[in-house]
Formats: sequence, structure tokens, C-alpha cells
Amino acid sequence: MRVAPVGGTAVQDHVALAEIELCGELIIAASAAREERLSMASIDEVLRVAEERDGPGE
Repeated sequence: MRVAPVGGTAVQDHVALAEIELCGELIIAASAAREERLSMASIDEVLRVAEERDGPGE
């Protein structure tokens, strides 16, 4: 039986880490919101959708 060595072999999934970060930002925004649910515009703002759509520096 083969066992993975301990320490220093962590694999990072950068896409998964980015998704976790965005989920965290949505949770924070939802907990701070005055309304019961975040609007689509609020969600887009938290996720910086307009920035992605416009591209950098636009």
C-alpha cells in the first residue's frame, strides 16, 4: 500500500480557490444587506461582473 508523503505536497486548484473566495464575498454581502435577498445588481457588483465584461482599464 502506498501512502502520500506528509507535508509540502499540497495541490492547489486555483479555480476552486477563486470560487470559494467569491462565495465568501457573496455571504458577507448577503449578511450585511438590509433587504431579505440580494438583487441581481448587488450580486453583479459583489462579483465585479461589469469589470469583467468591460475589461481591464475601461
